[in-house]
Amino acid sequence: MEKYLVQKVSKPLHIEAEVPGSKSITNRALLMAAMCRGQSELNGVLFSEDSLYFLDALKQLGFFVEIEKAEKCVRILGQGGGTPKKEAKIFVGSAGTAARFLTAYLAMCDGRYEIDASEQMKKRPMQELLEALEQLGARITYLQEEYTFPMVIEGIKQSAASASVALNIDRSSQFLSALLMAAPLRFGELTIDLTGTRSARSYVKMTEQMMKQFGHPGVRQIDADCYRVMQGDYQNRQYQIEPDVSAACYFYAMAAVTGGTAIVRHMRKDSLQGDMRFLDVLCRMGCTLSWTEKGQLMLKAPGQGMLKGVTASFSDFSDQALTAAAIAPYADSPVTIQGIAHTRGQESDRIAVICTELERLGIRCQEKEDGVTIYPGEVKGTTVKTYNDHRVAMAFAITGLSSEGVVIENPQCCKKTFPEYFQILNQIIEEAQ
Repeated sequence: MEKYLVQKVSKPLHIEAEVPGSKSITNRALLMAAMCRGQSELNGVLFSEDSLYFLDALKQLGFFVEIEKAEKCVRILGQGGGTPKKEAKIFVGSAGTAARFLTAYLAMCDGRYEIDASEQMKKRPMQELLEALEQLGARITYLQEEYTFPMVIEGIKQSAASASVALNIDRSSQFLSALLMAAPLRFGELTIDLTGTRSARSYVKMTEQMMKQFGHPGVRQIDADCYRVMQGDYQNRQYQIEPDVSAACYFYAMAAVTGGTAIVRHMRKDSLQGDMRFLDVLCRMGCTLSWTEKGQLMLKAPGQGMLKGVTASFSDFSDQALTAAAIAPYADSPVTIQGIAHTRGQESDRIAVICTELERLGIRCQEKEDGVTIYPGEVKGTTVKTYNDHRVAMAFAITGLSSEGVVIENPQCCKKTFPEYFQILNQIIEEAQ
């Protein structure tokens, strides 16, 4: 499927959907299971392009990995911190989590590992993490351009009781998550001093909570910009992965923009995922949220059928900036999205993409360094370019539900995190007719 024509719906959508497991939780769980001693069983696993690259990398490193796709289950025999093979070549594709997490992990292992990635991933930020790993004693040889893939990592051979390192996470909080998870393999105590200005760290909190769930004593936050990883091992276990809130948000946004309702099954009140805060933005835009008697989270669109304009910082849940941009043309006043400067270095320059594609759809935008203001207007049909960015494809499909002629280029790029997205969207539209 090279292009997808979004069918405009003529009445409110009433959606009940199920989404895959969380990508963020899946890839953290895969790494922690590998660092345990003994077999762990992960349930609710997301089998997307990103997680499949991660699983294949673990296999190339010699881990016993048993996959049951139909049951959404993976079993991994952990080695207590090391890798079965001391030399290996792995490929991480365009998976940012796999690239950052596995790089930090292998830097803490006693071996020699060659890592390569897709052309897209080669352009994404890695330098700050790599510099920190070199400061800690890893030897990294860059086979092409400095501070990017492909590279050879020779891991830190000697353990240390304590160490400290400076780290800037302005371009990605995954740098910090990677160090927090991997540090216990080599350091009794590692102090990480943050040098940048970024304060949004919802995914870092997810990492801290998951470390505790896997039996590690956790992380101490000395002050706002100083983290100390405590000594301790990971414990093998059976682990349930939450539904992907990032994916769920698309369906809640569909209901919001068409004046309907949405339930995404198995959402959790105690969710670890920062994208839950996007639902608060939808409430500010006039929607209401409630938990049903069956424990399902329902969103209801505004009674008047018109979303309100808002100004909001998306720094802590920036994956949803595109979702907000996709529904912004239908608000009653401008929508300003702030705090997303770091998204210029993601799969695409997402601020530039928002402005470019909305303007091609006939919507006026004001681009800023860290965000965008979007003015309401009449959407005209056109083909939306997706830049091989899964979130561009999924978000702008929502725009087409309320306007004729919106076509999504290369919808297959969604396989990175949500391969069934357009299939589920088709089912929702068919049920509404």
